[in-house]
Amino acid sequence: MRSYRTTLTPDEMPKKWYNILPDLPEPLPPPLNPVTKEPISPSELEVIFPKALIQQEMSGERYIDIPEEILESYMLVNRPSPLQRAYRLEQALKTPAKIYYKREDLSPAGSHKANTALAQAYYNMKEGVTKLTTETGAGQWGSALSLACNYFGLTCRVFMVRASYDQKPYRREVIRLYGGEVYPSPSDLTEFGRKLLKENPAHPGSLGIAISEALELCVKDDGVKYSLGSVLNHVMLHQTVIGQETMLQFQKLGEQPDYMIGCVGGGSNFAGFTFPFIGQQLKKKTETEFIAVEPTSVPTLTGGKYEYDFGDTAGMSPMLMMYTLGHAFVPSPIHAGGLRYHGAAPTVSALAKAGIVKSVAYPQKEVFDAALLFTRAEGIIPAPEASHAIKAVVDKALEAKKANEEKVIAFNLSGHGLLDLAGYQQYLDGDMT
Repeated sequence: MRSYRTTLTPDEMPKKWYNILPDLPEPLPPPLNPVTKEPISPSELEVIFPKALIQQEMSGERYIDIPEEILESYMLVNRPSPLQRAYRLEQALKTPAKIYYKREDLSPAGSHKANTALAQAYYNMKEGVTKLTTETGAGQWGSALSLACNYFGLTCRVFMVRASYDQKPYRREVIRLYGGEVYPSPSDLTEFGRKLLKENPAHPGSLGIAISEALELCVKDDGVKYSLGSVLNHVMLHQTVIGQETMLQFQKLGEQPDYMIGCVGGGSNFAGFTFPFIGQQLKKKTETEFIAVEPTSVPTLTGGKYEYDFGDTAGMSPMLMMYTLGHAFVPSPIHAGGLRYHGAAPTVSALAKAGIVKSVAYPQKEVFDAALLFTRAEGIIPAPEASHAIKAVVDKALEAKKANEEKVIAFNLSGHGLLDLAGYQQYLDGDMT
């Protein structure tokens, strides 16, 4: 019987996070104070984040030890996760390519997001913080942080983008089941939310707006810290357990991926999956093409400008050098709520600018076409976000078929779609554009 999965034992789980900052081709431009526009000091960030995460954000160390308590908590979310061969998808496409996918959908929280949620909750807990506030797009991050806060004994308040709050009612119930409070954003809990609702009572919201609301509550209450699900370097860092596991699994297979593919909103799952491999490639040890996939309706990497911009809509957050569509950008309410963000992580942006990461964008209907093909071939319903990666995988596999080349294609199945069935119903009924 052929083997579908390459697994690791708990002892083989990474014991350190990989920090790509010292390996970047050029130093990353520093975050700026939103008022003075001068490089922000670590002490200025202490209003928002615990000291340990600020240290990680700015660290020049290539590897950072993972505390034993976090390693133990990773077992809760099914680390290490399997690398699975997509034999039936290969057969459906009649391609000579080998297709592999990393099973981040197996986390009880539903996605890869728990890898950083548990770390962030832990460091806040260690510094005496008892309350966290955050945003969420489709709900995966809000679910993960609520799970993590419950695990480490913190309370959690989540501002969920209103379009997703309405589209995905069961994701918000997962947040509540884990003990989190969840509110549609824009909300009437904050001054900024009330201002937007006065202008447009049916405002669909955006991740930038939800971030602004979460930050407003944080800066007004000394007992509250803010937690971010993507974009910043410490978040990318925590996700690198994915790529390090994948690297060991490919070593066991005796394979080297020709393509590594992930979807990008802020960039955390793409970074976690690819950064350990990119680190090796920057040292001339591998030759892999890294492809970041985004929606055509939110073309941050494919159509944005590389410049300093705020991470939130109200202009409260530090300014970051990144590819951005502008912090006032309000995306259309596509079902891939986790990809509806105006900017890309500074580290991902820097690698894209250097040509190390390539980017491509697809319309929603084509993404769901690929998701249907994957579901019927592999029996797994993918999240709309991860389905963007699947669409790029299909394209590369068909290119390999045309050229009769046995390419190795790997992608990050960063979440399941079991709570996105309203979007799939719209697609199957022919009502999706």
